[in-house]
Amino acid sequence: MPRTNTGLLCLAAAVAAALVAAAPAAAQRPPDASTAREESPRPEGSRADVPPDSARAAAGESSRRESEAAGRGDRDDRNDRNDRSRDRDHTRPPEEKLVTTHHKARIGGREIAYTATAGTMLLKRDDGRVRASVYMTAYTRDGVSDVGHRPITFAYNGGPGSASAWLHMGAFGPRQVVMEEEGWAPPPPYQIADNNESLLDVTDLVFIDPVSTGFSRPAPGEDPATFHGVREDIESVGDFIREYIARFERWGSPKFLAGESYGTTRSAGLSRYLQEKLNIYLNGIVLVSSILNFETARFDVGNDLPYPLFLPTYTATAWYHKKLPADLQAGDLQRAVAEAERFAAGDYTLALTRGNDLGEAERHQLAKQLARYTGLSETFLENANLRPTIFEFTKELLRSYRLTVGRLDSRFKGVDRQAGGERFEFDPASAAFSGPFAAVFNNYVEKELGFKSELNYELLTDKVRPWSYRPYDNKYLNVAEDLRYAMAINPTLKVLVNNGYYDLATPFFATQYTFSHLGFDPTYPSRVSMAFYHAGHMMYVRRADREELKANIARFIAGAANVSAAPAK
Repeated sequence: MPRTNTGLLCLAAAVAAALVAAAPAAAQRPPDASTAREESPRPEGSRADVPPDSARAAAGESSRRESEAAGRGDRDDRNDRNDRSRDRDHTRPPEEKLVTTHHKARIGGREIAYTATAGTMLLKRDDGRVRASVYMTAYTRDGVSDVGHRPITFAYNGGPGSASAWLHMGAFGPRQVVMEEEGWAPPPPYQIADNNESLLDVTDLVFIDPVSTGFSRPAPGEDPATFHGVREDIESVGDFIREYIARFERWGSPKFLAGESYGTTRSAGLSRYLQEKLNIYLNGIVLVSSILNFETARFDVGNDLPYPLFLPTYTATAWYHKKLPADLQAGDLQRAVAEAERFAAGDYTLALTRGNDLGEAERHQLAKQLARYTGLSETFLENANLRPTIFEFTKELLRSYRLTVGRLDSRFKGVDRQAGGERFEFDPASAAFSGPFAAVFNNYVEKELGFKSELNYELLTDKVRPWSYRPYDNKYLNVAEDLRYAMAINPTLKVLVNNGYYDLATPFFATQYTFSHLGFDPTYPSRVSMAFYHAGHMMYVRRADREELKANIARFIAGAANVSAAPAK
C-alpha cells in the first residue's frame, strides 16, 4: 500500500547542499557494489543485476559480472560450452514460428478461458532484411467482445541478459512455478499450477525475451552488438512492441509496460522511445524493483549517496533476523524502517558529507547509531569508515553464526566454505530461485504451449556482454529523465512502483530518492504511486505479497486504462 516518507525531504536538502558524488568513467555500471572496496576481488560466481564496467570490458576484463537486479542463478564455463553446443547451427536462417493453443485456468477464483501464442517473430529492416528472431509468449482472454477496449501489457525482466520467465512464471502469467508460502524453494522435482494471481483477468499479456535471451537470437550475419546496449536494447524491444501491436491489431487497446530490475531501466527508456519515435502513447508503467538512476546504487569511491539510501534496507534485514536492539526489535518493521530513514536522511548524510572533518568523538557516536540500525558492531563500522557496502553487510550480519544473507532477498540465508572474507560465495536467494524456474519453464513451454526449439533457453546469459553505455560514458546511467520527459509529453501517463523491504539489489529508499527528484511539475506525485512488500527483489515468490501485488496492479490498470472493462462471454 502507499507509504508517505518524510526522510527524503531532509536527505534531498542535505545532498543538494554537500553530497556531490564523483562520476568515474565507469560510473554507468549499476548497483552491484562489487568494487565497493576496490582492492577486494569479487568471489567467483557473484552476481549483480545490472551491467558491467564497460570501460574495463573494453580493456579486455573477462571477470564475470553480476546480472539481473536481480542476478538469479550463476552460469559457469560449462554452461557456456553447453550453450554453444546447442546453438551450433547458428547459420540457419531465422524462421518465424508461432504456436497457438487454448487453455483454461483458475484466476481470481474464476475459471478463465484464454489463448496462448508462443514462438518467434522476426524483426526486419525497412528493406525486409531480417535483423533478429524474438521469442515471445502472449496470452489473450477468450470471449472479449471488444478487443479495442481490452488492456494489453508488455512484460520483461532485466539483467541485462535475463529472459522474461521470472515475471512470466512467478507473477503475471496464468501458470506459475510452485514455491512455498514464504517463497522458499521446495525440493525437486518442481511443480506447476494455475496462478490465481495472474493479471490475465484484467489485461492481455505479452512476455518478451530481448535479443540473445530466451530463444531470441540475432539473425546470421548480424552484429550482436547492435542489440546489446542501453539504447540498442530499448530500440529493438520498442520495435518488437510496435510490430506486435500492428500485426495483432491492438492499436486501440490501452497499453502498459511491466518491467523488473533492469527491466525498469528499459521501461523508462521505452516510455520516451515509443512516444517520440513510434507515436505509441502508453497508459501506464508498472515497475517491479526499480533502478533508474544508477548513482543511487553504485558504491564508487567519492560517491557517498548509496550509503544512506541502502541503510533502511539494512535495518529491515537486521529486524527480520532479530539483530536490532530490543526497543527496535519489539516494534513492527515499519517503525524500525521509519526511524532508520530519518537517521539516514539526517545525521548520517550530513556526517558523510564532512568526510575527514568528522571529529573522533563524532565518529564514535555515528558508529554507535549505525550499529543500532544495521545490527553490525561499532568496531566493524568504524573499520569500514562508516560506509558498509552491500556485500560486506550480507557477509557480516550473521557471521557469528557462519551464515550469510541474500542480496536479492535478504530473508534468505546461506552457508559459505568459511566465515571469513568480505563477500558471500553465492547469493542464497538467487540459488533458491534458479532451479525451480528453469525446470518448470522449459517443461511448460514444450509440453503445454507446444513450442519446441533446438536452442538453449537463455534464462540468464552473459552473451549480451559487453553491454554498451555509449550515451552515458563518463557519467552514471540515469533514465529517470526519459520517464520525466515521457510524462511531460503525455500528461495522463501513470506509474506504479513496487518495492520489496528486503531487496538489497534495488533498495526502496534509493527508489524513493529517484522519484523525489523526477521533476518539479506538481502533478507528478499524483501520477506516481508506490507499494511496499515484505519480501525482496522478486516479492511475488511470497504468496501474501503476490496477492497484494496483483490487487495493486489490477487497481492501477483499471484507473489508468480510461475505458470501461470489456465484457467477456
